[in-house]
Amino acid sequence: MLDQEREIPVQKYRYVGIAILSMILFSSCQSVYYTAAEKVGYHKRDILASRVEKARDSQQEAKEQFSSALERFSEVLKFSGGDLEEKYKTLQKEYDRSVSRADEVRDRISAVEDVAEALFDEWKKELGQYSNASLRKSSESKLRKTRAHYEKMLGAMKKAESQIEPVLRTFHDQVLYLKHNLNAQAITSLQAELGTIESDVGRLIREMEASISEANAFMGTLSAE
Repeated sequence: MLDQEREIPVQKYRYVGIAILSMILFSSCQSVYYTAAEKVGYHKRDILASRVEKARDSQQEAKEQFSSALERFSEVLKFSGGDLEEKYKTLQKEYDRSVSRADEVRDRISAVEDVAEALFDEWKKELGQYSNASLRKSSESKLRKTRAHYEKMLGAMKKAESQIEPVLRTFHDQVLYLKHNLNAQAITSLQAELGTIESDVGRLIREMEASISEANAFMGTLSAE
């Protein structure tokens, strides 16, 4: 028993070490990627613009998916006979697709953050290479403005992302309940939740639309500078 107790901290530190090593390797791989891309004329600013565009598109696709899931759920609650198990399978597929879209949104936002920080760190370090004070001051001003626009866009993205998980939890509860209660009484019970689901999805869609708008504005800023 004592040996087992002593072993637990060792395992814990081992897992922490693996996690840290994975982060270092990922960071290293990203650095190698950025260096290789720059050698062929594809700079961090270009990569950032591309990743913001992909993040925006993934949010648009997620918005459409959650709207579709809500529509299917509403249809099931209007059930008036037929194969209820088939309805359940339809909702399960919609939930699975929603989870997939949510994961993609998170991954895209993470990718944006990674290259943005690399770009801003590089930009800040290179300010010290100027011999012309006027050019250095101009570049520093552009850095501040670009970073401010980026932070505003990232805040909108993360705000929209934060609305995803509550919706997924609600959808999951409904699908799970229906799975184990394939009867008209279950439909009646779920009908009481429709208003909450509509409200949550509506809020998510509004935040995603705001985020998409901010992403478009930020890409316009990058192309203008």
